[in-house]
Amino acid sequence: MQVKMKSVIKRTVDIVLTVLLLFLMAFQVTGDKLHEWLGIGMTALLILHHLLNSKWYGAVFKGKYTLYRIMLTLVNTLLLASIAAAAFSGMAMSNHAVPFMYGIIRPVKARKLHLAMSYWSFILMGVHIGFHMKAMTARLGNRGKIVFKVVLTAVSGIGLRLFLKSGIADYIFFRTHFAFLDFNAPKWRIILENLAMLLFWLLVGTTIAELTQKNRNRRYSLMPLIWLTAAVAFGTALNIAFKDGSSDTGASGWQNSRKPAKTYNKQSVTEAASVQQETGDSQH
Repeated sequence: MQVKMKSVIKRTVDIVLTVLLLFLMAFQVTGDKLHEWLGIGMTALLILHHLLNSKWYGAVFKGKYTLYRIMLTLVNTLLLASIAAAAFSGMAMSNHAVPFMYGIIRPVKARKLHLAMSYWSFILMGVHIGFHMKAMTARLGNRGKIVFKVVLTAVSGIGLRLFLKSGIADYIFFRTHFAFLDFNAPKWRIILENLAMLLFWLLVGTTIAELTQKNRNRRYSLMPLIWLTAAVAFGTALNIAFKDGSSDTGASGWQNSRKPAKTYNKQSVTEAASVQQETGDSQH
């Protein structure tokens, strides 16, 4: 009974974490204050998540490391590091939840770190979930699994297109200090778009997991790679077909429809000037 209850708690925590992630990546929906408190809530739930899965840590230095286990450990380690960095840098800019931590890291640096680590956490969270999709879909029959793969591939293609359009590559590679967000878009659409992007990285995680595990015939299958290739091809085709320059930060249309998130009320004129100075220096 206790084992079953613990399993229910684990699943509940995982579901809540996923929902929180979707809203945390939708600053246009939550606003500054709620964004901070959701971040605190997610940090607390992540600590609980790791406590509930503490056996994994106890087994890290035990047993044989297969290719699958190596990849899973790598993803989990990178995810933990990125989430810790995102949480710490976020608290260093807090105006509401933990204002006493403001300034632990210089706001200009904290902003850039928080932006990059938040999106890396988003990507790695999707990959992490993907590693566990086989267990989640185990009860589906063969036909159900095929339908699930078709739907996942199609939605993932759309997610890839949205990922490319959003210019997230600039965020994760520290090319900009601010996230340019569309505050005019319907809130429900923003959440669904975040879900589609998350599902693309989930498909990537599922593909890596299946490619690094042997099937019943003790062979590696390339079929998962075909599904991922189909999603990438679909997403790339959509990106080309509907390319409107919105992913180019220099395009006037993109700048007119989107604006940087105003999240840090305590930023001084001096700090704002230093952002411009650092940006100017990086271009030389």
